[in-house]
Amino acid sequence: MASAKPTEFNGYPAVALQSSDGARATILLHGGHLVSWIPAGGEEQLYVSPTSAYGEGQAVRGGVPVIFPQFSSRGTLPRHGLLRTRGWQLGDTPSHGKHAQAVLRFAVDDATRAVWPHDFEAEITVSIIGRQLDIEFAVTNTGDSPFDFSVALHTYLRTNDVLKAQLEGLQGVKYEDNTTGQWQQQWGDVTQVVGEVDRLYHDVSHPLTLRELGRKLLITHADFTDVVVWNPGPEKAALLSDLPDDDWQRMLCVEAARVIDPVTLPPGEEWAGMQTLIAG
Repeated sequence: MASAKPTEFNGYPAVALQSSDGARATILLHGGHLVSWIPAGGEEQLYVSPTSAYGEGQAVRGGVPVIFPQFSSRGTLPRHGLLRTRGWQLGDTPSHGKHAQAVLRFAVDDATRAVWPHDFEAEITVSIIGRQLDIEFAVTNTGDSPFDFSVALHTYLRTNDVLKAQLEGLQGVKYEDNTTGQWQQQWGDVTQVVGEVDRLYHDVSHPLTLRELGRKLLITHADFTDVVVWNPGPEKAALLSDLPDDDWQRMLCVEAARVIDPVTLPPGEEWAGMQTLIAG
């Protein structure tokens, strides 16, 4: 029987999901942050740094941070926006047959208004069954004027050895290379990590596949227009206090995003986007 139960993760409040076929996931209330996904009959698919910081004001390194309403440092707000470092509330845990699902909510408060003067409500919905994970982010403009935002689901995927991993499906797509500041077009179908990778791919419409020896992961999204592919490489990893020096080899971020063309959301309207992962 599918279930959603209160639990703890590294000593902090969380919710544990389990579908009727044995798939499992764990979501921190801090940040509305998915920190674990184990498909039915499988193994952990997400990477979380063993040296990550936790607690109010801290950003967890790994899992699926929720990036809103600013991506990275592209604006005047704190890096990656407002939501990944704040507490969320557990809302519905609806039953959908064999699916296990939880909805976490965040409502604007004086602290967010102080840095971003807009009224909004956000939801993150996590649903698991079998070998599939769905993560939906939705935001509603509860104010009386429109606002613009960027958004991303900053997904850290576990790898056995990122140097041997291959990401397929981006052939012909233009991307902004944030290591050089230049726009380029990907010619080959396979993306591999040979050092630092920090790319923002625009107008990605095809499914992606992350392959390793004996393992593959299908990655799709709906209503997101961009895909971020990121790995710090050895030199940048050594500068990150919340990442072990060698752990850049154990992860690859493949993020559903809306960055190049931000969303303009009128009063009373909602925007939602979904990322789906299917373990092969």
